[in-house]
Amino acid sequence: MSQSDRPTLLRVAGVLLIGLVAVVLVLGAALLVTALSQAGTPTEVGELNALATSDDECVVCHRRTTPGIVSQYGRSAMAAAEVTCRSCHEVDPEYPGAEEHEGTYILASPTTAKCETCHSVEVAQFYQSRHSLPAYVAYAGAQDLPEDLLLMYESIPEGGYSPDRSRNALYRIEGEAITRFACESCHNIGRPAEDGSVGQCQKCHLRHEFSLEQARRPETCNACHIGPDHPQWEIYQESPHGIAYMVHGDNWSWEAEAGTLTVEDFPAPTCATCHMSGFGSAGTTHDVGDRLTWFLFAPVSERRPSWQDNLVRMQSVCQECHNVEFVEDFFEAADAATESVNEFVRQGMDILAEMRDAGLLTDEPFDQPIDFIYFNMWHHWGRTAKFGVWMQGPDYVQWHGIYELLDTLAEMREIAEDELAALETHTVEETGAGE
Repeated sequence: MSQSDRPTLLRVAGVLLIGLVAVVLVLGAALLVTALSQAGTPTEVGELNALATSDDECVVCHRRTTPGIVSQYGRSAMAAAEVTCRSCHEVDPEYPGAEEHEGTYILASPTTAKCETCHSVEVAQFYQSRHSLPAYVAYAGAQDLPEDLLLMYESIPEGGYSPDRSRNALYRIEGEAITRFACESCHNIGRPAEDGSVGQCQKCHLRHEFSLEQARRPETCNACHIGPDHPQWEIYQESPHGIAYMVHGDNWSWEAEAGTLTVEDFPAPTCATCHMSGFGSAGTTHDVGDRLTWFLFAPVSERRPSWQDNLVRMQSVCQECHNVEFVEDFFEAADAATESVNEFVRQGMDILAEMRDAGLLTDEPFDQPIDFIYFNMWHHWGRTAKFGVWMQGPDYVQWHGIYELLDTLAEMREIAEDELAALETHTVEETGAGE
């Protein structure tokens, strides 16, 4: 090699060395970023399967017969806490609803009493909620409840509000072939079990993962809170809170420990944040009415018992993001809007009362067209307008709410006027014929 070639060779070697170092640094940085991102994902706990090496008889058998269930439960917090299949399913032979299974006795679907073994506070709160017996009584009535459950029902705010205990007329008309897939699908969240306990926790805490994130996501609530009579899901989607969730929700702290949530975890509220979660100074609750001030589900809404205390709890949640003046002004305006909807519904009631006094209505529900029109007026449009007000969904207050209410109210007036006029004409004719 000549003396003149040596500098060129050194330059080439230097460039190759620098390139090699750069590649190593880039690859190292990429591996570091990947490791950090995976460590911070909310699914890191869920990736660990607590049953992966289990030789438990239930697990071994169900790996063959229902592997999906075993996989789901293995990744749950309950499995990680060493809660076994037997803890929830196995019972004594004489236990109400027990079924013989592989040499033992089980509950195919564990009841609230089984959940209460570990979650006594949550069950006690649930028992005082709209989701317990009032949900069931709304379609089945209270007439067949045993004495202890009847007393329990009457102690709940919604139970005290509806003392007539009448069976939902539509449920009876539609028949069991339909209602199994309709009313019961949602309202059985409060159905009594054979062992005397009430409710189905799995309606919200889907088996077998029992995921904290799943229970907190608003999509879970939309399984029932959707449609023309209680469109909370649709209202939430068009509200500022729902928009914030749909844009940024994937980055929120869905697996944060219960009772510790702040605006850092949830910059905007979900259904659970407002109604159940421990958020700011508000404690965690399984009573979904604990922060509500009105019976919004009723034809004419009235204040709930202890509504002032409920108001303080709900406003404490709001004030984690909003100032006191904004919150108080909103609640005052929403109260006024609720009263306004009440007044329109009362006008519909007055129309029915006039027709009933004239002998134009029967006592049987849903056997005349105006019965359906009136039901739509308050059960669909009146409730939708009120829900829209409180959840900030303007389209549901206006076009899916108060406009539809006014439209049906006008239809009721026309029917009443025509039938009352026809009755008067008939009476005059009969009087003239008698003379």
